[in-house]
Amino acid sequence: MMKQIATGVLAVAATSALALSLPSAANASASAASSSASSSADDYSEYWGPVYARHHLAKAQGWVGVEWDEEQESNTVEVKGRLWDLDNRGYDEGGKCAYVKFQAGDFEHDWSTVYTKKYCGFPGYKKFAFDTDDVSSLRVKVCQISVHGGYPTKCGRWDYIYTAESE
Repeated sequence: MMKQIATGVLAVAATSALALSLPSAANASASAASSSASSSADDYSEYWGPVYARHHLAKAQGWVGVEWDEEQESNTVEVKGRLWDLDNRGYDEGGKCAYVKFQAGDFEHDWSTVYTKKYCGFPGYKKFAFDTDDVSSLRVKVCQISVHGGYPTKCGRWDYIYTAESE
């Protein structure tokens, strides 16, 4: 499993390095193409995930878009995605539901939870969408949670899906 994670991290790093090394004309045309494909975010648009809970029993993936105001002082971050319940055990056998949590860092670098979603329904998924304002960074974590609620367990690591510095 660690080999898969390391391979995934290396693939993301290589893709990011390649994107940053493109000439600005090619980058501008790629940006225009992705902007026209996105619903409303004009300044930054990227697909994220998949992000997994521990033991790959829940997963989330989706799209993040950011639109800055004219003065480049404030932004709105829009997130769309799907949350999968991959735990095929019955609840009486210890099966749990999928749970996703998003935290946003403001421009003072204070983190706060901006969205959570729970989904019970192996082998299906549930769509979600939300937006939040004035975000410097956005991260996501996927966990499992009891069908009756409570504290999320078996969480994966935080995955940073947007940082203002990456634009």
